[in-house]
Parts: sequence; C-alpha cells; structure tokens
Amino acid sequence: MSAPKRLLFVCVENSNRSQMAEAFARMLGGSAVEAHSAGSRPSGRVNPRAVESMQEFDYDLTAHDSKSLDDLPDVEFDLVVTMGCGDACPMIPARRRADWEIPDPRDLPPEDFRRVRDLIRAKVGGALEELGVSGQEP
Repeated sequence: MSAPKRLLFVCVENSNRSQMAEAFARMLGGSAVEAHSAGSRPSGRVNPRAVESMQEFDYDLTAHDSKSLDDLPDVEFDLVVTMGCGDACPMIPARRRADWEIPDPRDLPPEDFRRVRDLIRAKVGGALEELGVSGQEP
C-alpha cells in the first residue's frame, strides 16, 4: 500500500472554507489521504455555521481546531490549496499547488453558505481524482 497523499487547505481564518475542505478530503479520501487545514491569521475557532453545514453530511467539525500555519507538520505536501487568502498565504513545501477562488461564506445566508460548501466538496473530489485517489461518497 502506498503512503497517503498529504493535502493542506489554507484560508485566512481557518474557520470555514479550509475546515470544510479538510473534512471533505477525509470523507472522500479515507485512509488514502492525510488532510490538514490552517489559517494565515487563524480565528481560533471553527465557525458554528460551518459545523452545522457539515452535520448535513454526518461530519462533526467540532472535533477540529482553528490552526495556524505554524502548527503544521514539517513535511512536503502532495497538494497545497489556498482559498482566497491572497498575499497572506506563505510558501509551503508542496509537489502541487492550487488557488481556489472561493468566496468566504462566513456572512452568507444559509442557502448560499451551502452552495459554497458544495463547491468545496466538488473541488476536493476533483483534486483527489487528479491525485489518483479513488473517493468515497459522503
């Protein structure tokens, strides 16, 4: 069995987008991935709206913490995805990089928040496919 693919999702606060992306990577990739998320300026908490949104997929985001980039393991990632954090995202060792221009759903109405969540799910699924990870359906 090959080593799991290491994925990192970065946004500013590590409270919404990157947290949901990490969750979907874990759900879709299973043991074939080692997923992480972090923020360039972490808020210190996971947004309760993100927690509620992920409960619709039976995923408990309350087990996650809002983390800083300094909290990451010192490894080379197979894929680092930035999610609209612009210049605030430093260089992290990675084999591949992607910048997903995904709006911050923090202040969006519930239906729009779900649309952003579903966009993240689709993009994570596509990234896993590109990395050769056969996914599971959440």
